[in-house]
Amino acid sequence: AGLAKVRVAVNVSARQFRDRKFIKTLTHVLDTTRLDPQYLTLELTENTIMENAQENLDVLYEIKEMGVKLSVDDFGTGYSSLSYLKQLPLDELKIDRSFISGIQSAADDAPIVTAIVAMAHSLGLRVVMEGVENQHQLNFSSDRGCDEYQGFLFSQPILSAQFETLLINEN
Repeated sequence: AGLAKVRVAVNVSARQFRDRKFIKTLTHVLDTTRLDPQYLTLELTENTIMENAQENLDVLYEIKEMGVKLSVDDFGTGYSSLSYLKQLPLDELKIDRSFISGIQSAADDAPIVTAIVAMAHSLGLRVVMEGVENQHQLNFSSDRGCDEYQGFLFSQPILSAQFETLLINEN
């Protein structure tokens, strides 16, 4: 439609990821939609990645070779092995919204977020803060060095037609 290219992030369930045909399905979707793989980010939870971590490593590298980006969604809520985290071909960590929602009441959330951001950046990963709903949370996330933010402060969920209108108005 001549609109600006935008990155599309898709949540992948554990069941989808474990499907032996996942790579074949992903290849088919990319071919059918003609989406340049650099504009697709697959979001997987920590638990999905860490379950059968060694086997999943091969699949993750295969996805990366296709040019698709990989993100750990809801980081901090599951089980992570830091030794595997450094081996994974990831592009970003998305810090779970529970950390940002508790910054005003839970004194221990701020140092955890600071540590996650520092660790992710030292591994060359971008950091996305989920659940940003007010200016205080945005300032907190920005002060900690988060690279991107998502949440109701920026937009409520919208229909695809509304999103298309937003893109048209950006041009």
